[in-house]
Amino acid sequence: GDSSGNTCFIQPRPGIYPGWGQLQWLDLRPLDILAEVVPSDGATSGIRIVQVHGARGLQLSAAAPHVMSFPASRIFSQCDLFPEEFSIVVTLRVPSLPPKRNEYLLTVVAEESDLLLLGLRFSPAQLHFLFLRKDRAGAWQTRVSFRSPALVDSHWHTLVLAVSAGVFSLTTDCGLPVDIMADVPFPATLSVRGARFFVGSRRRAKGLFTGLVRQLVLLPGSDATPRLCPSRNAPLAVLSIPRVLQALTGKPEDNEVLKYPYETNIRVTLGPRPPCTEVEDAQFWFDASRKGLYLCVGNEWVSVLAAKERLDYVEEHQNLFTNSETLGIEVFRIPQVGLFVATANRKATSAVYKWTEGKFVSYQNIPTHQAQAWRHFTIGKKIFLAVANFEPDEKGQEFSVIYKWSHRKLKFTPYQSIATHSARDWEAFEVDGEHFLAVANHREGDNHNIDSVIYKWNPATRLFEANQTIATSGAYDWEFFSVGPYSFLVVANTFNGTSTKVHSHLYIRLLGSFQLFQSFPTFGAADWEVFHIGERIFLAVANSHSYDVEMQVQNDSYIINSVIYELNVTAQAFVKFQDILTCSALDWEFFSVGEDYFLVVANSFDGRTFSVNSIIYRWQGYEGFVAVHSLPTVGCRDWEAFSTTAGAYLIYSSAKEPLSRVLRLRTR
Repeated sequence: GDSSGNTCFIQPRPGIYPGWGQLQWLDLRPLDILAEVVPSDGATSGIRIVQVHGARGLQLSAAAPHVMSFPASRIFSQCDLFPEEFSIVVTLRVPSLPPKRNEYLLTVVAEESDLLLLGLRFSPAQLHFLFLRKDRAGAWQTRVSFRSPALVDSHWHTLVLAVSAGVFSLTTDCGLPVDIMADVPFPATLSVRGARFFVGSRRRAKGLFTGLVRQLVLLPGSDATPRLCPSRNAPLAVLSIPRVLQALTGKPEDNEVLKYPYETNIRVTLGPRPPCTEVEDAQFWFDASRKGLYLCVGNEWVSVLAAKERLDYVEEHQNLFTNSETLGIEVFRIPQVGLFVATANRKATSAVYKWTEGKFVSYQNIPTHQAQAWRHFTIGKKIFLAVANFEPDEKGQEFSVIYKWSHRKLKFTPYQSIATHSARDWEAFEVDGEHFLAVANHREGDNHNIDSVIYKWNPATRLFEANQTIATSGAYDWEFFSVGPYSFLVVANTFNGTSTKVHSHLYIRLLGSFQLFQSFPTFGAADWEVFHIGERIFLAVANSHSYDVEMQVQNDSYIINSVIYELNVTAQAFVKFQDILTCSALDWEFFSVGEDYFLVVANSFDGRTFSVNSIIYRWQGYEGFVAVHSLPTVGCRDWEAFSTTAGAYLIYSSAKEPLSRVLRLRTR
């Protein structure tokens, strides 16, 4: 019971455990945490079903952390206290981890404070159980570590972590338990109010679990080992696994892995998609046209070997007529509401459009003053949209505005105005749990050499406050990224008052502020794009114009190289990787289709006309990026890539006509 004497209950999600009602902790019934986040058909974005050594598991590393999560209130229905005694049962396959690598399998995180209340974490030679302990002196995180190098041997293992008073016990594959008598016992009153369960992560991309997980069960009240052991196949002992991973038809006895004779009886169907009924249950279908292998499970074809998508061609999908010329676009999603795009329009009204029945339709108009860019970001449950205004308002005052999403009105409403100087861009980012906004101030009057400002969110006032100023020259764009524990911010400097040949600067955050790390020679830099390909990290700059007041105007000054840099870890610097000839490039956008990587450039002007082709480049390894598609555009200013259940798309904005275009990426 809780502190008030009430009995605590756990309520499973309806439909997962048919016929179950509320469960007291002492009922000792297992709660399948994995089934809470994976539908019975396994159709969750970023999750793959992989079969190894005759058993199927889930690979979660491509799923966004929020996808593999659910609120604690779903299962803690009568009170908010985590059981004082419990077991966690895990069946998993962990690959060999590099030194100092940590991966999270399960966490319970307080949403507002981002505190880790409870978690299971792997390192190369240890399993760590983490929990939050509170007393009058405050709160601190406690770690109980079990040394077990065999866990990262790329074989299946079933673990039972049993917690009771001050004893923490780990049983591996029904072997002898390892007991640890901890100085700090698990708390009797660990509240999970406002918390969320995350499977395979600690709420963020860093530390994602890269192995396979087959079973993840919480058993309140006691040690689960007697329920599993002895077992004829201890590494795959089963307490409860999601339906999508359950054994094939004709399975051997419980807890025994499928052996070769059972797999030889499986039939594979070729050709068009066949029916998936009880007759075809546990049979395979090979889609020869897409080279995909599927398994019939519960009347649904589940992907076992994913078809490799390849970009075939690009086709026009929608002409999006805008209020005026569009200088920037921002595509974003609002959970449980939908997909949106915000257009930064040159005239007095910008707009937000919602994806409806396969097209963007007008949703909300917002007054702006020659808007240059929008930036969507979240702080906890708050959803914001910040606009960079280039011109003064009717009173002659220069303000850029942050709008907040109203869950009641289902609209964006003004939240905070910030004085800016011909603002070109906002960049939102988070460092160590703190939220920041950086504005690119382009000029004040005729002076382009002014400060741009980094603002920091104050949780007490719930406002952004100036935190640091950085000297910039005609700043056009900010880009934030992280490399390991280090945070970086790079600015695109465009013009210093006499020349576009100016250095753009990369800053690293040290001791609470951003400090100069590296400088790059640029020519009217308008955009930076950071992207990863495997373990490699790249930084691409869009150069727009080579100009100096002392030289005569030349048409070919707009046809110049933009540059891709790659991080050289040994040199601790970005080094030039590739030059790409562009026509007054204003934006780069990186995206992927299947296993292929692409960059699309916004070419805007060649010295004679704004009707120039923008180009899609495909990554070809040693050859770098190679042009593969030429897209007719008019004054192209910005590209955004997005995807829906129907497929993958690109959208570009035009700074020369009131028309943006949505293009669909056709794959084969």
